[in-house]
Amino acid sequence: MVANGTPEPCGLYPHPALRATFSRMREKESSCGMPVLFRDLFRAPGPLAMNRLRILIIDDNPALVANLFEFFEPLGHIMDAAPDGLTGLHLANTNEYDAILLDLMLPGIDGIEVCRRLRREARQNTPILMLTARDTLPDKLDGFDSGADDYVVKPFLLPELERRLYALVRRYRGAGVGAHLQVADLLFNTDTLEATRAGQHLSLSPICRRILEVLMRASPGVVTRAQLEHIVWGDDPPDQDVLRTHIYALRNAIDRQFSKKIVKTLQRVGYRLSADD
Repeated sequence: MVANGTPEPCGLYPHPALRATFSRMREKESSCGMPVLFRDLFRAPGPLAMNRLRILIIDDNPALVANLFEFFEPLGHIMDAAPDGLTGLHLANTNEYDAILLDLMLPGIDGIEVCRRLRREARQNTPILMLTARDTLPDKLDGFDSGADDYVVKPFLLPELERRLYALVRRYRGAGVGAHLQVADLLFNTDTLEATRAGQHLSLSPICRRILEVLMRASPGVVTRAQLEHIVWGDDPPDQDVLRTHIYALRNAIDRQFSKKIVKTLQRVGYRLSADD
């Protein structure tokens, strides 16, 4: 614990320069009154649920890692990160992960060597998805030959990366990843995209389904407006009234016919799904 009661970082970004980068980002957000989207960056992980993944990112680009944390944490996933190959190897060999996002160009030992050691020396079979700017066929073949399960060239779209991760883990587990999400009597099947409440089918637009999935994965936690806009629309969010319109439609579909309301609004903060009053 530091003097103000804030927990010390738990093994994430031990390099002082990278930790300082995140500290400046946190201070900047706090000073301008915006929600601190990285407030849980250094938290100790909780128990792993079937509808959550524990993901290790091995990448020395703090801006990219920050974007990945900002995208995946609101979906309920537990994130861990390492800024170099040796630290990544240590974390991968001492913790249990559902998937590893591995950069090729790393300080110390590169991603190819990290992948080889995990597969051949540590006998790790955790799904590994390589993230790299190298886009030639020989680079891709080297990545697959080292033991990678998938290969994504930067820049990439976060929703596509998410689906690729789900597909890798689904094949690894031999079952659906979070195929059924549930909050109270509200059910959502992420494979068929069917939503029901108390057995009644809910008719939802594609954007409402996306918002519903995000809120259900984070439940009972709060998802900020900024997080929802980023997840649904990326770096080009529409006017804030558009999100409010979709939330209104989602609330009507979920709560209108039921006395128990589960779509909750936290004024000037965001939204959550909860059966609690």
